[in-house]
Amino acid sequence: MSTGLIELDEATLVARARDRDPAAFELLVRRYQRRIYTLCLRMLNGATGDAEDVAQETFVTAWRRLPELQHDAAFSSWLYRTATNRCLTLLQRRKPTTDLDEDELGLTTDDDPARAAGNSAAMRALSAALRRLPAQQRACWLLREVHGRSYQEIAELVGTTPTAVRGRIARARAELAEVMEPWR
Repeated sequence: MSTGLIELDEATLVARARDRDPAAFELLVRRYQRRIYTLCLRMLNGATGDAEDVAQETFVTAWRRLPELQHDAAFSSWLYRTATNRCLTLLQRRKPTTDLDEDELGLTTDDDPARAAGNSAAMRALSAALRRLPAQQRACWLLREVHGRSYQEIAELVGTTPTAVRGRIARARAELAEVMEPWR
């Protein structure tokens, strides 16, 4: 891959990828693959195989449907919406039972065994609490708290209003805060 291509801004890369430049699309995948996979992993309660499949399907869909994208700057939101919708569809079809894997989430280990044990217990509690959240609440909370998306963008991603997103996030925060109280 040429150095010049790496230095291009996202809108230019999207335009080139839409014109079927595989190198430009590959760079877009590299920029977003970790974020999309992490979103999928957390939405799907740590089911690594499902998260890998959904992330891959998201990028395959992006390649196929990229010519339909009207605004090059909307690529990021479009990618997140595609991944979120695929995760929600998968969750509606069945209930996952896998815990989040701390290593998969990129959490660092601590040299203090007591602290590491506490962190591990807290992660298990958070995983369990996230699993109990309704899928729409979990999606909104993850998109806001983990991926830093705005309320407006989340509303567009999950097909609702910013007010509904705020409500879902507030309920998710309240439930998670209650479960996580022992680790404060």
